[in-house]
Amino acid sequence: MNTTTTPAPEIEALRGALRTVIDPEVGVNIVDLGLVYEIEVDGRQVRIIMTLSSPACPMGDMIREDIHAALRAVLPPGFESVIDVVWEPAWGPHMMSAAARIQFGW
Repeated sequence: MNTTTTPAPEIEALRGALRTVIDPEVGVNIVDLGLVYEIEVDGRQVRIIMTLSSPACPMGDMIREDIHAALRAVLPPGFESVIDVVWEPAWGPHMMSAAARIQFGW
């Protein structure tokens, strides 16, 4: 019987993986864009609570697929990722990081 346990992934490592996911419509990663609201690790599940820039975002499915792929690359075996897209609070440009604002020239 294997009694070793796999340590939970670090939130900052997960955030780093999410920074590789680019919103294809604007060319900025989803973390700096302010779309990722929360990252939770509960047991062997990583839950991403996020939003999209609009409910009609045509790239929503692609972004979710990219998130799952980015997390698979860093998650230990046996961990799963779950993405919850929420609409409250509504996303706005004020949620972008300073780096994203600079990229937009704001």
